[in-house]
Order: sequence, then structure tokens, then C-alpha cells
Amino acid sequence: MSLSYPEFRNPRCTRFRFRYSECQRCADACPHEAIALSDSGAALDEARCQNCGLCISACHTGAWVSESYKPIDLLRVAIKQPAYSIACAPSGLAADAVVPCLGAVDAAMIAYLGKRRIPLTLFGSGHCGDCAHGAKGTAQLATNLDAAAQLRAVGEEAGNPWLEVAVPAEGATARPAPLHTSRRQLFRRLVGRGVDAIAEGGAPPPPKTAIPDKAIRAGAYTSTERRELLQIVCERKDGKPTTVQWHEALPLMQLYLQPGCTTCEACFRACPTGAIQIVENPGDWALTFQADRCVACEVCLEVCQPRVLDAEASFDARPEQPARVLHSLVKQRCNRCDRFFVSPEPQEKCKVCSDDEDAFASIYG
Repeated sequence: MSLSYPEFRNPRCTRFRFRYSECQRCADACPHEAIALSDSGAALDEARCQNCGLCISACHTGAWVSESYKPIDLLRVAIKQPAYSIACAPSGLAADAVVPCLGAVDAAMIAYLGKRRIPLTLFGSGHCGDCAHGAKGTAQLATNLDAAAQLRAVGEEAGNPWLEVAVPAEGATARPAPLHTSRRQLFRRLVGRGVDAIAEGGAPPPPKTAIPDKAIRAGAYTSTERRELLQIVCERKDGKPTTVQWHEALPLMQLYLQPGCTTCEACFRACPTGAIQIVENPGDWALTFQADRCVACEVCLEVCQPRVLDAEASFDARPEQPARVLHSLVKQRCNRCDRFFVSPEPQEKCKVCSDDEDAFASIYG
């Protein structure tokens, strides 16, 4: 295998798109503490990195890539064979493909081969206890297998039984990993924002202050191969919903909006995939969500300061569904500059003119 190190693509990272993002999926997955996080993304310490590939599997936005490990290339070979096997490099076992760590084999790949009824065998899990990647690799493998099993159950419900992945263990078998502390933020959103405060006997925390414009960086929209695979995996021919539960290893999410949106458009500007869009015509404004483009990076949930944007715990993941309108407003007309604008409340002046008047008053009294 090549010794090239993973490459980091800043514009794809949620920490680059939103400088206050607390996402640390890649750092949590790294067994060697080789990833340093900042408000502009992440950096790799090559002296510590051991090319396990777990950061690639953990990142939902595709910010980490490697020339030595390209899951889509493995898949192109696998679909041409009646059966396929993958072994981890540290185990020294033989297989059709060798990967740096079994935890780097993502759930979308496992589910895709299962739906196509291509037998998949993963060799090497019994060596995790003696491997430098061991604890983190085992946890990532268990999480990915658990996510793939959920998708397989959906397929079986639709009357299309998939093949299960075989994981022969020369020792202990990997078990599902517990919910990581860093991911509890979304869990709290799903069951209610005040759950922590209620548990502690206090009141829910007050909303945060407005996000400054410079905290959100622009970048080109992008999707991932993993998300495109799930389009195929979640498709059903009977027209019924493909109901899935939110899962950390799956780049799938469905949004809804509670009352209280301030129309700040921060979620739209921070989204790295274009899943959230602003649709305008001469008389109307709408905030829309296209689930097919969402990779569940959760940056929109972080950037929403009124905390009214939420993710559904269970949702229909079928592809090619129409965009969901989260919020819509009739445009108002400013009586000073005559421009159209939107506001959650009726206003006589647009924000630009109101800010100008406030600035004039603060200077001249």
C-alpha cells in the first residue's frame, strides 16, 4: 500500500464553513492524535499519522481524502465479482482488497454490496486487540456495521432481502460502539433542547447571540460518493417510504423548522452541499431543504441561533423527493428605499435603512 498521507480539503469542512462549529468527527476517530482542529478546519501531523483511514470514514463531507485508500475504487472492482473480501493491512491476511483498517470501510459501501447481493467478508477483526488502530478501529467498524444493518432491515421490510456481511473473528467480535459524547448535541435536539436543563433542575439555556457574517465562509457546493451510493441503497420500487432512523455513520438527515425563524439565512450560507436553498420570486421568499443533497454534517443546526432548526429522529430517505419548504414569507416593500425585503414581522423599513438610521442617530444624536 502507498504511504501517502490523507489530504485535507478545507472548503468541505464544516469548521471552515462555520468557524464556531464544534464538529470533531475526524479527531474523535483518529487513534493516534494526529489531527489538530481549529476554527478554519483541521491539520494533520504526519509524524503521528499511521494511515489508518478512519478520518476518511468518519467525515461526512468528504474533507479527508487519500490517494492510497479510495473506497469507490474498491467498489468498482467488487461489483464485477460474485463475492468480495476485504482484509485489514495490520492483520497480514489475504483478501481481494487490503485496507488500512476495517473501520475505514464505510456503512454505505457495506449496504450497497448487501443490496446487490454480493457476499462481503471482512477479515482481520480478531487482530484489533493487538493493533495500533485497535480501539478506535473496532468502534468505527461496529458503528458502520450497525448502520448497514439498519439499512438491511429496511430492505427486508420492502421484500428485498439483502446479504449480511460476514466478519470472521479470530477472537472477539466487534460490538456496537456507544454514542460518543461529542455527538450528544444532535441527540438532545432530537429528544428536546431542554433535556439537560430539566435533568439538572434548571431552566433551558438562553439563545446565543447573532452570528457575525465573517464567521461563515463561502465555498463551492459539493456532494460525496457515499451519499450518492445511499441514493441507490434507499430506493424502493413499491413507492412506500424508506423509513430510517438517524445514525451517526449515515450521511442522511431530514430537517424541519419550528416557529421563530429570524430569516437570517445563516443555515443557507453555511451549508456545504447546497441542501438548504433560498428560493425567491418577485413576491415571495422561501427557505427550502433538499434531503438528497444533505450529508448530515449538522452545521446548519449549529449555526441556527434561535435554535428552531431541528433534525427528525425518523424520516423517509427515498431519493428524488421534492424539496421541503421549511419557511416561506411574502416580501415586504421598504417605504424609504423602495426595495423588497423579508422579515418575520411587518416592518416599514428594510434592515439596511433601519441600520442606516440607527448609525446616524448614534453619531449625531
